[in-house]
Amino acid sequence: MNLDTWVIYILAILILTASPGPSVLLCISKSVSSGLVSARYAALGSVAAISIVLTLSFTGLGVLIASSNVAFSAIKWIGAAYLVYLGIQALRSSDESYEITIKPDSNKAKLNHFTNGFVVGASNPKALVFFTALFPQFIDPTIALFPQYLIFASTFIVLELGWLLFYAHIAHRSTGWLTAKGRARYFNRVTGCTFILAGVFLSTTKRMTT
Repeated sequence: MNLDTWVIYILAILILTASPGPSVLLCISKSVSSGLVSARYAALGSVAAISIVLTLSFTGLGVLIASSNVAFSAIKWIGAAYLVYLGIQALRSSDESYEITIKPDSNKAKLNHFTNGFVVGASNPKALVFFTALFPQFIDPTIALFPQYLIFASTFIVLELGWLLFYAHIAHRSTGWLTAKGRARYFNRVTGCTFILAGVFLSTTKRMTT
C-alpha cells in the first residue's frame, strides 16, 4: 500500500469516526450519568464490535450479509430496537441530579458498560454497508492482503477509539454544570429522545443491492 492510498483512507475514516452516531451518544450518556470509566468501557465495547464488522467486510463476508435481506434486516431491527430501549430507559429515569462519587465501578458494572457499547456497535448496519463499499476502493489485489488488513484495521481502531474518548471527556468536563439539581432530568429527556430518533433513522437503512 502506498502512502497516498493510506492518506486518502485516513481522510475517509476520519469523516466517519468524527461524525456523532449511536456509539458517540452512548459514550456521552455514560460519561455524564455513570462516570468517565464507564464511558471508556462502552467505547472499548463499541470499537471491539465494529472491528469485527470491519473484519467481516474485509474478508468478503460483509457483502453476503449486507446483500442478504434476512441477515441485514435482523441486524437493523435489533439495533433500532436496542436504541429505542435505551431511549425509553433514559426518559423513564426519575433522577433530578447526578451525584459524583469516587467509588470505582465493579467488574460486573464494567462488563455491563462494555456490553452496552458492543451491542450498539455491532447492531449498526450502516458500518457494514460503509466498510463493504469502502474497502474495494483501497485494496490492492496484487500485494498481500493481510498486511493491508492490519493497516486498515489499526488505523480505524485508533481513530474510532480516539474520537469516542474525546467526546466522552468533553461530556465529563460538563458534569459540573449538569450536576446542578434538576438538570439531570433535562439531560435524560434530551438523550432519551435522541436515542429513540437514532433508532428510528437506523430502521430506515437500506441494504445493498446486487
